[in-house]
Amino acid sequence: MTKKETRWENEENRATNPRLIALIQKLKEESYKNNAKIWKDIARRLAKPARNRAEVNISKINRYTKEGDVIVVPGKVLGAGTISHKVTVAAFAFSKTAKQIIEEAGGKCITIEELVKENPKGSNVRIMA
Repeated sequence: MTKKETRWENEENRATNPRLIALIQKLKEESYKNNAKIWKDIARRLAKPARNRAEVNISKINRYTKEGDVIVVPGKVLGAGTISHKVTVAAFAFSKTAKQIIEEAGGKCITIEELVKENPKGSNVRIMA
């Protein structure tokens, strides 16, 4: 393999979703600007190939959280299960049923970008992957 072939392979593995690319860049900038390592960690997890990104079910969120928690999922939230308390969930994507179940329980579904705006330091935010 030549250098050129190797470089070509690396280019194929990069994310092509413009929203994802912009989010990863913004998270790295916010991490540096606010000295908040959590955003750099989320950016690193989002930069993984799609098949390796987190897919979290509602039942897992219900099991490991309590009322009022703020959770960030560096991937997609899926709608299997129920939730019995209010939580704020930030994720790259939500399924329709997941969004519906969280909102019916009185919780909030927001994007990761919105969470960074609300809480630039990333304090009291838990990563669920």
